[in-house]
Amino acid sequence: TISTARPDSRLHLRAPHRTTRLILSTRSTSDFSRYYPTTSDVHISEILFELYRGEPGFSLRMQSVIYLFGAFIAVLVFPPGSCLQTVIGLYGETIEVPCNNGNNKPDGLIFTKWKYVKDDGTNGDLLVKQAAKDQATVSATDGYKSRVSIATNSSLLIAQGSLADQRIFTCMVVSLTNLEEYSVEVKVYKKPSAPVIKNKAKELENGKLTQLGECVVESVNPAAYLIWMKNNQPLENDDKTIIITSTVTKDPVTGLSSTSSSLKYTARKEDVTSQFTCTAKHEMGPDQVSAAETFPIHYPTEKVNLQVISQSPIREGDNVTLKCQADGNPPPTSFNFNIKGKKVTVTDKDVYTLTGVTRDDSGLYKCSLLDNDVMESTQIVTVSFLDVSLTPTGKVLKKLGENLVVSLEKNSSNEAKVTWTKDNRKLDKLPEFSQLSYNDAGLYVCDVSIEGIRRSLSFELTVEGVPKITSLTKHRSNDGKHKVLTCEAEGSPKPDVQWSVNGTNDEASYVNGKATYKLTVEPSKNLTVSCHVTNKLGYDTKEISVFSLFKEDKHKPEKNEDGAEQAKVIVGVVVGLFLAAALVGLIYWLYIKKTRQGSWKTGEKETGTSEESKKLEENNHKADV
Repeated sequence: TISTARPDSRLHLRAPHRTTRLILSTRSTSDFSRYYPTTSDVHISEILFELYRGEPGFSLRMQSVIYLFGAFIAVLVFPPGSCLQTVIGLYGETIEVPCNNGNNKPDGLIFTKWKYVKDDGTNGDLLVKQAAKDQATVSATDGYKSRVSIATNSSLLIAQGSLADQRIFTCMVVSLTNLEEYSVEVKVYKKPSAPVIKNKAKELENGKLTQLGECVVESVNPAAYLIWMKNNQPLENDDKTIIITSTVTKDPVTGLSSTSSSLKYTARKEDVTSQFTCTAKHEMGPDQVSAAETFPIHYPTEKVNLQVISQSPIREGDNVTLKCQADGNPPPTSFNFNIKGKKVTVTDKDVYTLTGVTRDDSGLYKCSLLDNDVMESTQIVTVSFLDVSLTPTGKVLKKLGENLVVSLEKNSSNEAKVTWTKDNRKLDKLPEFSQLSYNDAGLYVCDVSIEGIRRSLSFELTVEGVPKITSLTKHRSNDGKHKVLTCEAEGSPKPDVQWSVNGTNDEASYVNGKATYKLTVEPSKNLTVSCHVTNKLGYDTKEISVFSLFKEDKHKPEKNEDGAEQAKVIVGVVVGLFLAAALVGLIYWLYIKKTRQGSWKTGEKETGTSEESKKLEENNHKADV
């Protein structure tokens, strides 16, 4: 018998039949609990029970019993802490309840026991894990029997967690020197799935409070909080234009909560494109968002709009579609069209098509509602056109020196732009063909255009004339051994050339009625060479003197030839001057002769009579006085 610190309390230690038993003797159980409030007889009985029910042959040395008794005394004198740990498990998954966060393997560990608080407040056993054994012994007889196990770190494992597991579980660790209990409160959460908008309105009416829909999130713990959103912005309840009502219900079987939120909303016309969603907020996060919903908004027509659908600009022959639109919702499907003063009604469509329009279809067009002609829209349709006439066209053949009159007439819906080109080169304006030259020949193209329309007309002018030699020259070749003759002529068609001597024909060219021919000769004596050009309209010939080349002095002949040419020029000038002087003398002689003959004929009149002379003298004398 060992006396305790409390009166009237004894602990008896016996060891009959190789089984250790502790017997607590008190006046009463209530008295012991009063003296040792942190320990009850349940602890003692649990320890005795677990030791006593050991397998046959189990023995405990006396020293171990004394250590155990000391541990028990420590529990009486030093009560465990009162801080309660909380663990959150997920619904439907395995819940792990820690035993002192894994720090539960003291020296001299005898066993670890898990128990729980029942719904009626009493304790229920779950399992015991003897330190000397690999497997735990499940002592639960209720629904936990098939769902509990123990981990290697002494944590309690509860399979298929449910809301019924929301209670306090206690881990009791018994060693040779101590006894510890660790209580853990378990909470079971179930995360929400995305909410769903149900009972959706088919349409909303502008300015009218309407039940839009009901947002629901089901089977959650704890209950989720729902928020209505429009275009990702939260809607606030104002009890006027927006009314939000939320309710929470629990499933009687699972205990899970379902949250429902009803939205009444006053729509506006611009809400036709608004997107409404519902967001569920929960402690487990993250936020869950429903699928976006849009709703048609009904409102009456306030404006009509007429559109002209066609390529721009509208040209003769095009098809033009008139489309009448109204801003009401649902939009009207039938309209009245006013086609240049004529009323045309179309049903179940909003278009009217003008096919193959002409300039006469230009004018004012209207459309209106069937039941309201005042609400109308107008558009002016302008059909573009361009008429062009050019004279002459095609191939035009004219003679050198003739004139050509070009006339362009145009008629268009807008001011037309006119451009001329000759042989693909732009002209500032069309030249006047008062006296045609070979340079005037070519292809003339006239482009007349307005926006969207272009006309192109042309004529090809050919100027013909009898060939005429404009120049016949000669010069020594670069090597000094030949003479190069150049014959230049005008004419169209292109003249053919014929030289009076043989030689080497060099390059020839023909541009704008001007032909150039070259002939290289090596004269052995003085020659007179002629250039003869011809076409279908006639011919022309011109001659030139060519002196021979001397081998012993290649430069002297050229100088003599040049001197002879200069002599000819001098003689010509002298003869010309002589003839001019003779002509002037002849004219002067004729003039003198004519003057004298006139004086002879009028001599009598110039002399007068003697009487007249006397009268003149008298008059002169009177004047002097």
